Amino acid sequence: MSSVAAVSKTNPGNFFEDFTVGQVIEHATPRTVTEGDRALYGALYPTRFALPSSAAFAASVGLQRHPVEELIAFHIAFGKTVPDVSLNAVANLGYAELRFHRPVLPGDTLSTRSEVIGLKQNSSGKSGVVYVRSTATDAAGDVVLDWCRWVMVHKRDQGAPAPETVLPDLADVVAAEDLVVPEGLDFSDYDVTAAGEPHRLGDYEIGERIDHVDGVTLTDAEHMMATRLWQNTAKVHFNTEARPDGNRLVYGGHVISLARALSFNGLANAQLIAAINGGSHVAPAFAGDTVYAWSEVLDSAEVAAPGVGALRLRLVATKGRDASMTLRGEDGKYAAGVLLDLDYWAFVPR
Repeated sequence: MSSVAAVSKTNPGNFFEDFTVGQVIEHATPRTVTEGDRALYGALYPTRFALPSSAAFAASVGLQRHPVEELIAFHIAFGKTVPDVSLNAVANLGYAELRFHRPVLPGDTLSTRSEVIGLKQNSSGKSGVVYVRSTATDAAGDVVLDWCRWVMVHKRDQGAPAPETVLPDLADVVAAEDLVVPEGLDFSDYDVTAAGEPHRLGDYEIGERIDHVDGVTLTDAEHMMATRLWQNTAKVHFNTEARPDGNRLVYGGHVISLARALSFNGLANAQLIAAINGGSHVAPAFAGDTVYAWSEVLDSAEVAAPGVGALRLRLVATKGRDASMTLRGEDGKYAAGVLLDLDYWAFVPR
């Protein structure tokens, strides 16, 4: 009787030494956005922004169809990359150069591809940082969003030689003139009553800080449901055996969406995220942590659309409320309790 060698049909994910600069990865599987995504997003996060909440409001500002929240598209596109890029991650570290090219509608099917643009092995030799540029397209092949991120990934073999260090040159900020305004967007007759707040572009001052007041306590059930919704398969979010401390790590994108939803109180008219300039998951979050948020106005700009302006904002999520809104201590390091530091542009009425 002849023996047959076992052939693995499963995917253990890529480890640091599996990546090479210039490598292009086509990610499975395409994902169609549905109204169910909108409903579940609203159930998971306390979002109240008028434009993705109301088809009538979307029509009143010139959009022919009712888009979902931009972060739904981001989470779906990001989730596609996880099995190939970050299944064996220690942590997702940051983002840069993220642009939303058009609003995403129910019925759109998103696919994602990534190119490895940088590698750097850590001094311990146990892991390394992988830099990728990812692009999500619709069924017609048109770009919906693209972004860069860097993630720390375990090595399979600690004795494997370190690759040549390549660090990509990433922009600190997406230039205001490079923001993509949705076709037809017109805030000339913007309804501040329906939106929930009267504040327009000129009402915000550079350097102003806004305490969003409200807090939400994280639960394992909700963060795991959200992560499954985006088909994100990273082990650390589900498996208590994946981390030495036995805790399920909350997906960083869950904290982003939670903080964005909390920012409604004070930034209700920041209707559309146009770009994410940069972002860092400063500290891990776990079930039982109560998340609060505050924002700082970094810049403002006018854009080529009727009644539309852009605010550049820093969104900070904290574990526990920080009424002093302190980002960094005197030593330059992030203050205790900071979970997220996100720099983004949003379209607001002028």
